[in-house]
Formats: sequence, structure tokens, C-alpha cells
Amino acid sequence: MVLTRSFVRAKRPCTDGFRWFVRQFDEGGNYQELLDTMVAAGRVGDACWLLEQFGPTGEVRVVDAIEADALVFAGTLQVRGNVDVEGKLHVGGGLQVDGGVRVGGDLIVGGDLRVEGNVRGEGRVVIDGDLRAGWGVESAGDLRCGGEARIGWDLRCGGRLRLDGNAFIGLDLHSEGVLRCAKGLQVGGDIRAEANVRVAQGIAAGGSIHGAMHLEAGWGIKAGGLISADAAIRAGESLQAGEGIRAGSGYGVFAGLDVQIESWESSARVSAPEKPEGLMSGWWAGPAPC
Repeated sequence: MVLTRSFVRAKRPCTDGFRWFVRQFDEGGNYQELLDTMVAAGRVGDACWLLEQFGPTGEVRVVDAIEADALVFAGTLQVRGNVDVEGKLHVGGGLQVDGGVRVGGDLIVGGDLRVEGNVRGEGRVVIDGDLRAGWGVESAGDLRCGGEARIGWDLRCGGRLRLDGNAFIGLDLHSEGVLRCAKGLQVGGDIRAEANVRVAQGIAAGGSIHGAMHLEAGWGIKAGGLISADAAIRAGESLQAGEGIRAGSGYGVFAGLDVQIESWESSARVSAPEKPEGLMSGWWAGPAPC
């Protein structure tokens, strides 16, 4: 794919960036070669801007390993070993890694991210497609997954966590910011968020669930341990906890918000060892059967 000077000018680049482009490339050049040259010259931001404007390509590159200061690639990367990038890693297509991934800056993938090992991003992590990790995923900043997320071990996010598809986490999930999931959330261990938790469908955790503000699910919430929040607990259907259900001081516990009152006994049951204080709606069913 060849990008000409007129194509780039039509995207209205900044004056400094376009002048540099003309000095380096004159009338233009091969898309990926332009990106490589920009990154080599330390103009990683310009390379990312170019990729955002002209989008991904169908090129697939297979390599043994990646070790770089920064990398911007328009196509899909398949890596037999590990990926270790000190700065930003921006891939227009998918990224498939047989080892682990460590990125010192932002990790941005326009397609699916599939990693056999661990994923660690010291900036933002943005995956437009599905996210698959055999081990854990850790992001120092915000994390967004546009597709389905399947993570074998822990998911730890140092900022806001946004999951646009179903999410399956093998062990614990911890978010320092707001946790939002547009579908269902299933976690083998504990769920903990230091802000609001909002899940469009159901939440299921093998351990405990805690939200530092409101805890909300469009369907039901089920935990093997404690369901707790520092503010209100709201479920469209049922609530079930092995150890207890506790809302914040002065807040209520709401079940069956999306269920007709006459259907509460079957579809808005509240089960826990003790009746929650501040239970405002739903059918109190007592302890769940073993």
C-alpha cells in the first residue's frame, strides 16, 4: 500500500508533522516503511496518527520474537516467542504471541490479542477485538476490550476497566477504577473494584464481590463468598451469596428491579446466611441450599 503526499495532506496533519513527512518522503512511499521510518526517528506519535487515519492492512508478519524501543505495525503480527517493547506497541490488525507480552507504554491492538503467557502493559491497554491470555493480564492504566475476554489467571487494572463482551477470568479481578461490562462477567475468585461496578447481564464469582461505590447488574449476582458495596447493591433479578450481602451505611439492597413483583419468588430470590440489612426489594429465600 502506497501513501502519497496528497493522501496524507487530505487527512489534515499538523504543520510540523507534514513538513517532516515531505522532507523525508517527498511524494510518499510504502505504508509500513513510512511507519518504520517514523518510529526509528522517534516520531512514534506521528506513526500512530498515520495508522489511525489509514487503518490496518492485510499483511501478516511472522517473527521469532520482538524486542524494541517502540513498534507500530499496520498488519497482523504472529510471534513465536516473547514480546518486549520499552515504549508504545500499536498493531493495526491482530497480535498472536506464543510467549508473553511486556509493553512499557500503551498497548493498542486493532484486532484480537491472543497470548499464551502473561500480558503486562505499563500504560493503557486497548484491544478492539477479543482478548485471550493463558496466564494473567495487568494494565497500569485504563483497559478496554472490545470483544470477549478469556483470561486464565488474574486480571488487574490500574485505571478504568471496560469490557464490551462477555468476560471469563480464571482467578481474581481487581480494578482501581470504574468496572463496566456490557455483557456477563464470570470470575473464578474475587471481584474487587475501587469505584462503581456496572454489568449489563449477570455477575458470578467463586469468591467475594466488592464495589467501593455502587454494585449493579442487569441480571443476577452470585458469589461463593460475600457480596458487598460501600453504596447500593442493585440486581435486575436474584442475589445469592455464600457468606452474606452487605450494602453501605444508609444504602439499600435491591433485587428484582427488572422483574414483576408477582414473579419475585422465582426470579428475584435473595439468598444468604442472614437476611441483608436494608433489603428493599426481592424475595427473601433464606440461605441457599448446599
